[in-house]
Amino acid sequence: MMNLTFPLFDGEELKLLGECLESKWVTKGPFTRKFEGLFAARHRVKHALATTSCTAALHLATLALDLKPGDEVIVPALTWVTSANAAEYVGARAVFAEIEADTFNLDPKAFAAAVTPRTRAVMVVHLFGLAAKMDELLEVARKNKLAVIEDAACAVGTTYGGRPVGSFGDLGCFSFHPRKVVTTGEGGMVTTGDDGLATKVAGLRNHGSTGPGPLQDPTRPYHMGTFNMLGFNLRLSDIQAAVGVAQMGKLDRLLDERQSLAGRYRELLANVPDIAPPSVPKKCGHTYQSFVVRVLRGGRERRNAVMNHMQKSGIQTRPGTHAVHRLGYYAEKYKLRPGDFPIAAAAEDTTITLPLFPGMTEGDLKTVCEALKAGLTG
Repeated sequence: MMNLTFPLFDGEELKLLGECLESKWVTKGPFTRKFEGLFAARHRVKHALATTSCTAALHLATLALDLKPGDEVIVPALTWVTSANAAEYVGARAVFAEIEADTFNLDPKAFAAAVTPRTRAVMVVHLFGLAAKMDELLEVARKNKLAVIEDAACAVGTTYGGRPVGSFGDLGCFSFHPRKVVTTGEGGMVTTGDDGLATKVAGLRNHGSTGPGPLQDPTRPYHMGTFNMLGFNLRLSDIQAAVGVAQMGKLDRLLDERQSLAGRYRELLANVPDIAPPSVPKKCGHTYQSFVVRVLRGGRERRNAVMNHMQKSGIQTRPGTHAVHRLGYYAEKYKLRPGDFPIAAAAEDTTITLPLFPGMTEGDLKTVCEALKAGLTG
């Protein structure tokens, strides 16, 4: 069966993994620091802090901002559930706002309408690798003095107006899951330009460590450090970071290949009237972590029939992502109805993620498109 993605690992990953293992330093160490440095430089931020996952990164972001019970965090109604869960982890409330029908990203007008006196932050998601409209979203956030967390899980290397995402908000959060452009198997990264937030994230990911105490000498063998926060063990290992260093070295090539594959998909599907390809507004970069199309007629039933046909043809697909307000936890806790955010609901019901992966051939692309066309006419 054709997979959605296939991470491109080659000799460089194996070489650096070997160096890491030979060093005998396999927990957080020199490769982690190098990976963080490469990532910070690429995304034009002062700090990049590696974590065990993007879920961990988002959790650390809400903790570093001191969000607490009674606070509200605005989240787009179409996103992976973790975008909302991160607010709930600290006792805050995830408040959903409608998305744009063409981009699937947070609608700036809906964001503005969702702000209340209890709103403390907004979760801006760059869904599927497409940059959200940061100018408009930041204008609303600044007007209301809200913190901005960029959920850039899908968006390593994505830019908005030529500037990397993850550098606009107070904190950015990235994923290195196997489906992402850069992968370490599992892993994540927090980016920030704020020294204080970086210090908080560094301590919270390391059991709450706050460095040496006032009378402690870190050069002495009995030094244990000081722990003044309730923290976690959310550190990336050097083994994973070695893979990340290798992946960063080929990032431009991976991004160029995804752009080329996406462009070819557009050409092959140009005359298919029932399919809408991804929309890319002016200034918004798209790295095509996922190539998500919409089935324009027939709703969920027809979309599912198309996906079933493709599965029988040996092609793996999946819906774009969740309309989070329809998931049991949020629907029950906040008495939300399936029709509360109709654009998000329609996006969940009508989207298909097509395979796009390094090494994909022209034959692969044509096989996918022919199966998609056959499913639409079947």
